[in-house]
Amino acid sequence: MDFQTAVKTCIAKYTDFSGRASRSEFWWFFLAQFGVLIITGLIHQYVYVIAALGLLLPALAVGARRLHDIGKSGWFLLLSIIPLINLVLIYFFVQPTQPESNAYGEPPSA
Repeated sequence: MDFQTAVKTCIAKYTDFSGRASRSEFWWFFLAQFGVLIITGLIHQYVYVIAALGLLLPALAVGARRLHDIGKSGWFLLLSIIPLINLVLIYFFVQPTQPESNAYGEPPSA
């Protein structure tokens, strides 16, 4: 999945916590979110807060779908609130896609 397709997909599925998201979809959206937050942070603090709040729900949704892709529950996202333990999430996010179907559906196409 390329950058533009990944960002469009994540924004379109901003409330879809079901299904699966490929590794490329997650990381391309992460890069886009990081870039937007850097740029808006340079503009003004209020613009940054608005952008961060606007991208929070799509980021949570794609994170949950990414965890589903490796066979984990989306509730593992709660690990992000524990300092240092949230490194486990990074490990989960870099895992390859399970090629077979799992409880969360068919593997993503890209």
